Amino acid sequence: MVADKQKVDVLLVNPGSRQAVYQELGNEFSAIEPPSLAGLFANYLRKKGLSVAIVDAPAQNLSPVDVAAHIAQTWQPTLVVMVVYGFQPSASTQNMPAAGETCRALKAQMLDCRIMMTGTHPAALPARTLHEEAVDFVCDREGPETILQTVRAIKNGAASFVGIPSLWYRASGVAMSNPPGELMDDLDGEMPGVAWDLMPMDKYRAHNWHCFEHITERMPYVSMHTSLGCPYKCTFCCINAPFGKSSYRMWSPDSVIKEIDILVTKYGVKNIKFVDEMFVLNANHVIGICDRIIERGYDLNIWAYARVDTVKDQFLDKLNRAGFRWLALGIESGSKHVRDGVEKGRFGSIDIIKTVRKIQDAGINVIGNYIFGLPDDTLESMQETLDLAIEANCEFANFYCAMAYPGSKLYTMAVEKGWELPESWIGYSQHSYETMPLRTEVLTSAEVLKFRDDAFMKYFSNPGYLSFVQEKFGEEVVQHLRDMTKIKLKRKILGD
Repeated sequence: MVADKQKVDVLLVNPGSRQAVYQELGNEFSAIEPPSLAGLFANYLRKKGLSVAIVDAPAQNLSPVDVAAHIAQTWQPTLVVMVVYGFQPSASTQNMPAAGETCRALKAQMLDCRIMMTGTHPAALPARTLHEEAVDFVCDREGPETILQTVRAIKNGAASFVGIPSLWYRASGVAMSNPPGELMDDLDGEMPGVAWDLMPMDKYRAHNWHCFEHITERMPYVSMHTSLGCPYKCTFCCINAPFGKSSYRMWSPDSVIKEIDILVTKYGVKNIKFVDEMFVLNANHVIGICDRIIERGYDLNIWAYARVDTVKDQFLDKLNRAGFRWLALGIESGSKHVRDGVEKGRFGSIDIIKTVRKIQDAGINVIGNYIFGLPDDTLESMQETLDLAIEANCEFANFYCAMAYPGSKLYTMAVEKGWELPESWIGYSQHSYETMPLRTEVLTSAEVLKFRDDAFMKYFSNPGYLSFVQEKFGEEVVQHLRDMTKIKLKRKILGD
């Protein structure tokens, strides 16, 4: 009965399906990450006087139908917000099937339920999202201010949503949109802190490689932001879709350390991911955060993103002393020609190897990120990338296929060229059965995917790599890797 339900102004939902996105890898090997942006939004809304709750589907391992049933039985929300972000840009699009199914199930069980979608994918394709999904509203930018004004309008019984920034909606059955709002400049003052108390903090689990130094201690774990947006414009990335141009903004080191204080002292967190698209960049920001962690004497296991051309000598000692155990490098391709084609830096293979060794010599582990199937890729250039990965011999490596994610320049290019795109949004998941990478000028999607899957197995069964891991992390981690490579992902376009 409605009387038994808890009234709440905004119910933020983190949608997703571990099984659909990761197949069997989701059971043990993938991370389970807290929805840090939903947590930021929640704190922002609470500070504006609204009541807020969070439902985290992946953490609770709830199906879309289960999420809808839970909400229908437990909550009486003024506005449900599907926060379709991810922990790397593709995760937004690949979560759209679960988000859409959740919305449809909610509408079936709660006829009067008002639903908004926000996130990277909805921001990239707002009109299409409003047309295709069972939602009342779509936000085409960052989110918090749009959510705030929309729920206030609903509570006040407003007859019109005109004037609410960045909002898409229907009026008399006609799709309408309002001009975009300004991005928040003062993150410390306007959106300080995450509502960790609204999340199931005992459910989150670090990536397997993140804990190679203590493989059985992957929990507790959090991912958190120290900045929003990215100053770079790589053509394969859609990170700036919700933010627009000139979007890079940072929380101050003082604000960041306040969050870390809460995580360490209240929740006992050691494993932390800085989810910023580019953390190792601004010297005052990086060193300021490191100095404050060092002053506290915390024993942390942090990882963060960097670029080959942003890792400066002045950072490394501070990063190591502050507990940064891993840096993720966006190497992408072994071919300078292919990297240049996607605006990914003017550095060569020698610079890449030199940077990897410099980080390792500073006592920090490296995860190399590589992409197969960028537009100029051939079998030969993809082999260059694999050869580079084997030579670099990072402590771990991610092998991706190029995807034309909505909001990226590759998506625009693929549409203009008439190249085939995935039939459903789950096809943008790197690990799903339905995955369908972008073709290249000379290779089919299936050829790119087969090369990627073979490269993954070659790298993680390479004797030189396993010997390196054995010496550095021990036999337990080597066995963990052997168990990981026993799982063969099934791929529709490869005939599985």
